[in-house]
Amino acid sequence: MAKPNRMPQAPSEPIPELDEFLNDFRSTFGRRESWAALALYLSGLLLEHPNKNCDTLAAVLPGASEQQLQGLLTQMVWDEQALNRQRVKKLSALRTEGDGVLVIDDTGFAKQGQHSVGVARQYSGTLGKVGNCQVTVNCHYAERTLAWPVATRLYLPRKWCEEPERRAAGQIPDDVVFQTKPEIALALVDEARTLQVRHSCLVADADYGDNPQFLNGLEQRQERYVVAVRANFSVALSRRGDAPVQRADDILAALPKWHWQTIRWREGSQGWLRAKFVAVRAWRVDGQGQRQIGWLLGQRPTRGAGDWKYFWSNAPQALPLATLVEYTHRRYWVEQFHEEAKSLLGWDQYQGRLWYGFHRNAVLVMLSFSFLVWLEWRERQQIRRRGRPRAAFSPSA
Repeated sequence: MAKPNRMPQAPSEPIPELDEFLNDFRSTFGRRESWAALALYLSGLLLEHPNKNCDTLAAVLPGASEQQLQGLLTQMVWDEQALNRQRVKKLSALRTEGDGVLVIDDTGFAKQGQHSVGVARQYSGTLGKVGNCQVTVNCHYAERTLAWPVATRLYLPRKWCEEPERRAAGQIPDDVVFQTKPEIALALVDEARTLQVRHSCLVADADYGDNPQFLNGLEQRQERYVVAVRANFSVALSRRGDAPVQRADDILAALPKWHWQTIRWREGSQGWLRAKFVAVRAWRVDGQGQRQIGWLLGQRPTRGAGDWKYFWSNAPQALPLATLVEYTHRRYWVEQFHEEAKSLLGWDQYQGRLWYGFHRNAVLVMLSFSFLVWLEWRERQQIRRRGRPRAAFSPSA
């Protein structure tokens, strides 16, 4: 006879490390029942359980009920924005190398129905196609060996913003209006600045790098950035209005091979990641015909055939090309967060239909992920190696 599948049960007592981590956040929860529900919910997200919604978690969490967990997301009185501010403050205080970047990226959540807030048939890079899904825009902090989420915001398609019945059903606040993903991204950058998240640069993929309003918004905020762009990104080699506007790929393809240099940026499981790079001083041409000076960067394989990649940066001339290369490749940190937050913490399994419920669940997922980052950081501090003292997060030999 086949043995029945057994779902992992949560321990009857709170995880001591989790209890210690959460102590700094007690002030956000004025009532004992909401604080107890928080500890239970996070314990459930951290379980090795294949399904992580209020119904399934209540079945494996001692003393929990579906009503209690659902109430934490939709009915109990607590400020998810205040909780997120406290979380960011706690992580910002960790002793690190301090050379962080902000990473902007979006991710999709496939859905079957039509009632989850923000769901629509729309393109998602996660799906790789147009599909029925929700999409969030996310801001992530990333150093070379440490990374954690800063903030997230659900993208609302225009029809969700313009149909009163849908707004009422999703309990969407009156001050939430339609914004493009680049506009949401700029709002998240402003939020990170308000939270005093120190960073040296901002990076993003071509969906944002190809948007002139997004780049103009960064420059208005005096943000240094290096962003991916597509092959047809418009640049000129002179500021003069009569200088021809060219495609990025045409300019870089015409450069002699000796202009390119090999740069490595991170050690992977198969050895160092490396490619050929070049930087050309140029002017990007935005939608209004204005020209802004910066660097056109190219990447191609060190040998053989392969895809070329293109980047644009407003970095000062003194910043080494190798630094820009290392910065832009930190985008993998947010991709890793998206994957782990979904596969390990059940971010994509939220089944509620409400705006506040969606964002409260997202904040709690980020809090759970931050606990794992904090735990790893603390364990690293206890490792003693021979030789001279290393920086807080120096990669080991």
